[in-house]
Amino acid sequence: MAPSQLRVEHCPAGYRRLLLARPERRNALDVGLARALRDALGREESAPVVLGSTDPAVFCAGADLDLPDAGRAEVSDLLYDCYEIMVTRPGPVIAVVGGPAVGGGAQLAAAADLRIAGPAAKLRWTGPPGRGLAVGAWVLTDLVGRGTAMELTLTGRWVGAAEALAIGLVNRVDDDPGQVAAGIAAELAARGPQAPARVKSVAAAGGLLERLHAERRANAAAWAQATAPATG
Repeated sequence: MAPSQLRVEHCPAGYRRLLLARPERRNALDVGLARALRDALGREESAPVVLGSTDPAVFCAGADLDLPDAGRAEVSDLLYDCYEIMVTRPGPVIAVVGGPAVGGGAQLAAAADLRIAGPAAKLRWTGPPGRGLAVGAWVLTDLVGRGTAMELTLTGRWVGAAEALAIGLVNRVDDDPGQVAAGIAAELAARGPQAPARVKSVAAAGGLLERLHAERRANAAAWAQATAPATG
């Protein structure tokens, strides 16, 4: 992975900014970038993190479809590491969704504690799992309710910014979502880590991690079947 594919910025106000920097590929994740994102999320766990893109017109297209199945399976596993770190790290994660978020990228946004969207943001889950694709039902149920979560994961339709706000998929829509997220992160950093850590520990204990682990197991089994050598 080229170092420029993930930009890590330490901001004077006490938070970090993690920016996916592969906009020409819609920030599609290969193994190196997914691993770098996992490692960066796991550092300085008490500091707030703003997760976004160097290009506000895109967010993340999920796993790179040009990868062989074995590579996509590894990216998928690394993304589950990312989701669990985001849910359990004491410091909050604020996602800045300025453009399309697809599949694993939509799950990255959903796993964040807060989601600030731009007017051009749109999210799409990838429909019923196939060849190991994960559906994201583990987190959508808490955000939008079981019925809407089922509909989004089964149809794979696009959800624009206005609808995402109306159904609870994002917390705010703003013309400058990056600036809004930076202000929130700075305010949280000034308050100290104790309050966010307590809130997050309660939220994670409500069955969220159990659903995450169950989907991860199902996803791993599907990928194992997809990548198993053919028998004749």
